[in-house]
Amino acid sequence: MIPESVRIVEVGPRDGLQNEPTALGVPDRVALIRDLAQCGLRHIEAGSFVRADRVPQMAETDRVLARLDHNAGIGYPVLVPNMRGLENALDAGAREIAVFAAASETFSLRNINCSIEQSLERFSAVAEKASSRGIRTRGYISCVLGCPYEGAVPPGSVLEVAKRLSDMGCYEISLGDTIGTGTPNATLALIETVASAIPLDNLAVHFHDTYGQALSNILIALQIGVSVIDSSVAGLGGCPYARGASGNVATEDVVYMLDGMGIRHGIDLDLLITAGRTVCALLDRPVMSRVSLARQSKSSGN
Repeated sequence: MIPESVRIVEVGPRDGLQNEPTALGVPDRVALIRDLAQCGLRHIEAGSFVRADRVPQMAETDRVLARLDHNAGIGYPVLVPNMRGLENALDAGAREIAVFAAASETFSLRNINCSIEQSLERFSAVAEKASSRGIRTRGYISCVLGCPYEGAVPPGSVLEVAKRLSDMGCYEISLGDTIGTGTPNATLALIETVASAIPLDNLAVHFHDTYGQALSNILIALQIGVSVIDSSVAGLGGCPYARGASGNVATEDVVYMLDGMGIRHGIDLDLLITAGRTVCALLDRPVMSRVSLARQSKSSGN
C-alpha cells in the first residue's frame, strides 16, 4: 500500500514565511523559490494574494511571480482568499491557486471572519471563475485533527468540508493539522473517513510538528496510500498557537525518511539543506530541521 513515489508540495515560501516575524523582500523570496526548484522540487507555494497590512510577509507576491520561470515544469500555486485575490492572481499570471477552509466553526470565524458555510460559498465562486480561466484550484482544510478553540475535531466534520471542496472542483485536498496535536491513531481514523468519499490520489497531508508527531503521522498516511506531502524547508513557519513551538514539518526531515524507506521523490537532500540554512540566515532564526542540525553537528565534529 505504501506508494513507490511521493510528490512533496513545498510550502515554505508561503505558509512558512507568512508565519515568520521577519518579512523578506521580493529578491530574497525569489531566490529561495529558485533554490528550492534547483533541489528538484516541482510544486512550490509562491505566495498569497492577501492584504499586505494583514500579512506583510506576503506583500508583492505579484512581483515574485513575475520573476519566476513558468515554463520549467514547476507549479507555483498562490493562496487566494476571495474573488479580489483571484483577480489579482490572474493579473499576475498565476496558473494555480489554493483556497483554505476550516473543519472548525470557531476557527473559521476567528481566522477568516466567516462561518464554514460562508467560506465555502465564497470559495465555490472563486474556483468556478478560476476554472473558466483554465486555472487549477487546490483545497486546504485547517484544523483537521484539532482546533485551538474547540479541541478535537470529528473526522466527519472534515469529510463534509472535503466533499464540498471536491464538488467545487478542487483537484487535490490537503488535510492540515494546523496546531500539530494529531497522533497516528487519530490520523488513521481521519484519512480512512475522508477516503470513504475522496480518492486517496486526490488527498495530501499537511502536518505541523508542534508536539513532535509529524513524521509519525506522515508514516501512517503513507501506509494507507497517501502519496502527496506538504512540508516546509528548514521547518519555516512556527505555530501561532503554541509560543516557541515548531510549526511545519521540515522538508529535509521528510526527504530523509523517504530515502530510508526507498520511496522516490526526486529531491537532492544536500542542496535542500543548503537552501534551508541560507534562508534561515536571512531570517536570523535557527534551522528547525533535525536532519540539517545533525549534519551540521557531524561536520563540526561535536
